[in-house]
Amino acid sequence: MRRRKFITLLGGAAATWPLVAWAQQPRIPVIGFLNATSSEAFARALTGFRQGLKEAGYVEGQNVAIEYRWAEGQDDRLSELAADLVRHQVSVIVANGDRTALAAKAAANSIPIVFEIGGDPVKSGLVSSLNRPGGNITGVSGLTFVTDLKRLELLRELLPSATTIAALVNPRNPNAEAQSSDLKVAAASLGLQITFLAASDESGIDAAFVALTRQRLAALLVASDVVLFSRRDQIAVLANYHSIPAISGRREVAVAGGLMSYGTDLTDALRVVGVYAGRILKGEKPADLPVQQSTKVEFVINLKTAKRLGLTFPITLLGRADEVIE
Repeated sequence: MRRRKFITLLGGAAATWPLVAWAQQPRIPVIGFLNATSSEAFARALTGFRQGLKEAGYVEGQNVAIEYRWAEGQDDRLSELAADLVRHQVSVIVANGDRTALAAKAAANSIPIVFEIGGDPVKSGLVSSLNRPGGNITGVSGLTFVTDLKRLELLRELLPSATTIAALVNPRNPNAEAQSSDLKVAAASLGLQITFLAASDESGIDAAFVALTRQRLAALLVASDVVLFSRRDQIAVLANYHSIPAISGRREVAVAGGLMSYGTDLTDALRVVGVYAGRILKGEKPADLPVQQSTKVEFVINLKTAKRLGLTFPITLLGRADEVIE
């Protein structure tokens, strides 16, 4: 009887071992990924983010999970999506875009945040300083006002006889006023007049192109903005339909049929964001991680579109391009 009782007890204890072992497994950390665009629009940049995580020792689906929240170009949903990630108690929030980062900061008082933005994070109130961000937030800044000015120069080089061009700006972007001010100064230095067109959604973009063609403006500069980026197909189609030479900040716009793009290499910037997210998961604090400035840019020319518009790129521009689509 004693032997039978011992075996029974042993069997019962063995049955609990898997449960005990399961309970002792460490919880897999979860990253909340907040973005104003779509998974399709951001697919290439996500490869950079995952590479950065891998460099920090994390692989999605193995030792880290990612909760994605896509606003699909509707930036008024960002606050709601950020709050949802907070309710899910994610370990870190990654936010792409100035307004996205501000929404994440407003929603998360203690959850670490890593951003990728185009503007100045100090001026926008995201961080106290670049070297010592303070609080629960840090990240990468592309300082796109610099690339906006470079795009203006490229348009001038392509169209030396142009006198007046248009700039498409999202007035809801926290950097819209600064973007417009910097572009005014740059245009004047190049002997150009610049007309600003405002758009923050599909109908606004349609109206902007109506105004652009009515005023017979020579070219279009699309200011850096995630919502405008999410409408890249619409902008490319309208620019081609109305025969408007246009330049944007993202490679994907040129791939979608835009004439050319010049801007921060988003894939590389997101790689750095991934590294930072991984370091924070390992215990480092955002306040101790300085905001990094993204210095890698890419210049893409779409020769198919140039031919359609009857334009010939000078060899000096073609030689400087990182990618030429033929």
